[in-house]
Amino acid sequence: MFNKSTYINRRAKLKKDIGSGLLLFIGSKEVGMNYKDNTFSFYQDSTFNYFFGLNQPDLMAIIDIDEDKDMIFGDELTIDSIVWMGTLPTISHNATLSGVENTAPLSEVEKLIKKAQSQGRKIHFLPAYRSDHNVTLFELLGIAPKDQDAAVSIDFIKAVVAQRNHKSEEEIIEIERAVDITADMHLAAMRIARPGMLESEVAAAAAHAALAANGELSFPVIATINGQTLHNHNHGNIIKEGDLFLLDCGAITSNGYSGDMSSTFPVGRTFTDRQKEIYQIALNSHNAAIDMLRPGVEFIDVHKHACSTIFEGLKSLGLTKGNTQDAVEQGAHALFMPCGLGHMMGMDVHDMENLGEVYVGYDGKPKSTVFGYKSLRLAKKLEPGFVLTIEPGIYFIPELIDKWKAEKNFEEFLNYDAIENYKGFSGCRNEEDLLITEDGARILGKPIPKSIADVEAERQY
Repeated sequence: MFNKSTYINRRAKLKKDIGSGLLLFIGSKEVGMNYKDNTFSFYQDSTFNYFFGLNQPDLMAIIDIDEDKDMIFGDELTIDSIVWMGTLPTISHNATLSGVENTAPLSEVEKLIKKAQSQGRKIHFLPAYRSDHNVTLFELLGIAPKDQDAAVSIDFIKAVVAQRNHKSEEEIIEIERAVDITADMHLAAMRIARPGMLESEVAAAAAHAALAANGELSFPVIATINGQTLHNHNHGNIIKEGDLFLLDCGAITSNGYSGDMSSTFPVGRTFTDRQKEIYQIALNSHNAAIDMLRPGVEFIDVHKHACSTIFEGLKSLGLTKGNTQDAVEQGAHALFMPCGLGHMMGMDVHDMENLGEVYVGYDGKPKSTVFGYKSLRLAKKLEPGFVLTIEPGIYFIPELIDKWKAEKNFEEFLNYDAIENYKGFSGCRNEEDLLITEDGARILGKPIPKSIADVEAERQY
C-alpha cells in the first residue's frame, strides 16, 4: 500500500468530481478453478485497490458523498478460515491503513443501499466484468444483469478515468518496478531458448523470473513461434532453427501495478536475411512512433504514422504499392497490422478497459468500425502522466491473406503474388512502456535488446 494520505486524497477528489450520491465499490472474490477451495490467483478489482489499497478478497466499500463518509464492509475470519489461512489483520485495522474509520459486516451493505433507495438517492456503480459482480448488483440494486450496462454511472466512470489516467510519482515508481521485472522475464527467455525445446520451456523461464521477484503474471504468457496469431497462449510446439520466437509477457507487483513488453528473437543464433528485413521495418515503425510522443499529439495520428512506416517499408520488398497515406487511411495496412499501436497501462495491463475503451481511450467519442482501426484501444490526445504501450508489429496471417486476396481487397495497394511468399513467415513485434512527460516521453524501466545486433548478441549461446 501507499501512505494512507494517497487514498484519502483520491477519494476526496472523487467526491468533489461527482458531487452527490453513494459510490458503490465491489471488491473481487476468490474464484474456484474447478471447485470452490482450489482458487485462481487472486487479483483485487483495480478501482477498489486504487481508492482503498486493500488487496484481500470479499470486500465492498461505499462512499457517501453527501455525508462525507467512507465505509469498508467485510466479514472477519472464522476459526476455520484461520486454520487454513493463518491469522490476518482485522478489517478495521486494514481500513485504518487506507484512512477509513468506518467498517461493518457485509450484511450491512444491503441495509444501507435499501435505505438510500427508499430516500430516492442516486447510487453510482461501475460496469461489471465478472459474473459474481453481476449477481451482487442484482442482489443489492434489483437490476437484472442484462440491464446493468445501461444503468451504470457515466459520471462515476469519467471521474475514475480522469484520476487513473494521470499517474503520480509514486505510481510511476511502482510501474517501473513491474517493468523491470518484465524486462528480466524477457531476458531470461531470450537467453534460454534453444532449438529442440518446447515453447512451454521458454514460457516457464519467463514466468519463473516474475515469481522469483515476488511478482505475478499481469496476463497469461504469449510465447510462440506462431507470432502471426496475436494472442497465442498455446505453448505446445517444438522450436527449431530458423523459427522466429515472439514473447509477450508482463509482471504485476504486490501493489497491483503492471508491466507489458514484447520481444522477437531468432530461435537460432542469428536472424535469417528475410527475418532481418521484416524485423527492421517493424522496429523502424516502433522507433518512429516513440519519436512522435508528446503532450497534445493525438494518439491516432501516432498509430497512422507507425502504420505508414510499415507500409512504406514493405514497398522496398515489393509487397505494397501506391500512395501510402491513402492506403493507411483506407485500412490496407491492416493486412499486416490488424491491431492497435498501443493501450493505456497502469494497475491493469490494459488500464481500466473494464470501464470502456470509449471513455478510457477516446474521451467518449465513438470508435471506428473499420477493420484494424476498430482494434485501436487508444486514440485521444496525449497528456502528461499517461502511461501507455507502443507495440507495432508485422504479421503474415495466411487465413487473412487468403480472404483478402479472394475478395480482391485493396488490389491497388497490395501485391498479393509477392505476399503469398511470406505466408509462412509468422509475425514479429517489439513493445515498450512509456510515460508521457511535460515535453515528450520516457521509456519506463530497464531496456531489453531491440536492434538486430543487440538481439543477436543475447543469442550467442
